Amino acid sequence: MTTVLLVDDHPVVRSGLRAVLEAGDTVRVVGEAATGEEAVTLAAHLHPDVVLCDLRLGTGMDGIRTTSALRGLDPPPAVLILTTFDRDAEILGAIEAGAAGYLLKEVDPEVIVEGIRRAAAGDTVLAPDLAARVLKGMRSPLPRLTGREIEVLRLLARGSTNKEIARTLFVTEATVKSHLVHIFTKLGVDSRSRAIHVAQETGLI
Repeated sequence: MTTVLLVDDHPVVRSGLRAVLEAGDTVRVVGEAATGEEAVTLAAHLHPDVVLCDLRLGTGMDGIRTTSALRGLDPPPAVLILTTFDRDAEILGAIEAGAAGYLLKEVDPEVIVEGIRRAAAGDTVLAPDLAARVLKGMRSPLPRLTGREIEVLRLLARGSTNKEIARTLFVTEATVKSHLVHIFTKLGVDSRSRAIHVAQETGLI
């Protein structure tokens, strides 16, 4: 029987997953965690075969950082991401952090159970359309923006003007314009609206 640790910041989701998983005779839930930090602590003590982890965990560590920390344990559990978010940057981030797979919460319960079984066996678990996007992303990596460029993009997405961005970041407007040039070049766009659209679509912000 495959042992599983559930990680989700919503108690009702954890309860629903536990009920679904324990309805059969192939999976046993050995623990639940609401945060990434709690998940790592519990996994170190419980040694589950698989950690079923959400991507967004409220405050603290997100699913990607949690995955990386879990994979650093000895022995490391397989980590299967189960989430409602399917942005390319997050899928790639999870796989790069060591996740065995990535499933969306909209899938049928038997798909989750089968995913857990396959993750425990060392297989990669990705829906066909997600697998295609991961391969495409690995062949054409997302642009690497600096931390400051991400900050500028986030302020841009909130509708801030260059002057407002400069005031918020304690820099000159000339510096903001320089950041925008670099951002536009890296994203392959020619306008603020396109930069925001691409950044949101790819999960950069």
